Amino acid sequence: MSQRPSVMFVCVHNAGRSQMAAGFMTALSQGQVEVRSAGSAPADQINPVAVEAMKEVGIDITANKPKILTPDAVEASDVVITMGCGDVCPYFPGVRYEDWELTDPAGQGIETVRQVRDDIRGRIEGLLAELLPAKA
Repeated sequence: MSQRPSVMFVCVHNAGRSQMAAGFMTALSQGQVEVRSAGSAPADQINPVAVEAMKEVGIDITANKPKILTPDAVEASDVVITMGCGDVCPYFPGVRYEDWELTDPAGQGIETVRQVRDDIRGRIEGLLAELLPAKA
């Protein structure tokens, strides 16, 4: 792993789960982790309910745009967290992969999206403790 670890979050549409995870990692790592997110079939925009749920905890993801998953971005990452994208994520030796089973917030109400958001935050805090143990 490089001096500044890099983490990539991947879900199908890159509009909800992966965007919330990237938002938390960016905010909670305070720039100590390079953060990427992408999707296998990116949506046109971020899920507005996910944006609302993140605003409730002081994280603004409104400027984010869904991006397409590329092999180069995966290969450049130390850790790749998948969230329901199946087998479309390219595999590279030396990259750590984890699959987080999370409810898809697409089409869900704010209560469900809050639960997903809070689940993601807990997982991000755990991952940060691993990546930056001296800082945790």
